[in-house]
Amino acid sequence: MDPRRFDVHRPHPWHGVPVGPQAEAGAVPDILYAYVEITPFSTIKYEVDKVTGYLKVDRPQRSNSLPPYAYGFVPRTWCKGRVAGIAGRDVGGVSRGDGDPLDICVVSERAIDRSDILLGCRAVGGLLMVDNGEADDKIIAVLDRDPIWGDVRELSELPNALVDRLRHYFLTYKFDPRSGVQPVSIDAIYGAERAREVVAAAMADYAEGFPG
Repeated sequence: MDPRRFDVHRPHPWHGVPVGPQAEAGAVPDILYAYVEITPFSTIKYEVDKVTGYLKVDRPQRSNSLPPYAYGFVPRTWCKGRVAGIAGRDVGGVSRGDGDPLDICVVSERAIDRSDILLGCRAVGGLLMVDNGEADDKIIAVLDRDPIWGDVRELSELPNALVDRLRHYFLTYKFDPRSGVQPVSIDAIYGAERAREVVAAAMADYAEGFPG
């Protein structure tokens, strides 16, 4: 093997890591993995480079609004036609996903100050976000074994203020105050059942797009 290859020493965080520690083919596990790209302290938006698996700088955060919780994606998921189909039930004109892994935000009592790590978490809800006409759902999860939030199973069990912080971040992180252009909308907030449906759709999109 070529020792210069990234995946000789560490698997690609999108393709080489299972969707959860107890993942079974085609089933949504109770505990998901989240690969963290951005911490709550980051003034830079990082994202994984899909070819190499390394984190790269996407752009500086446009405003002073910072992500309130660890933010990343669920491995081996892909937001394409099935994810768009779920969004299209509520939002007309959505015919495609954003083509990225499924985004996830992980609520924890203690702020997570490192990126490029894996977390075990449980999906409890999500935000139906549409970005320039593309489905771009944000799954909301709680950190597994978190002493405060670890037993939460449903979004309604979280304080409204925590969800409001997430909504505020995503409604401001691309807003251009000079032009007034707002490319994103959040058209619904949903609970655990739909969150699992979205995860299942993203897993199926991935299995179709990256067979084997």
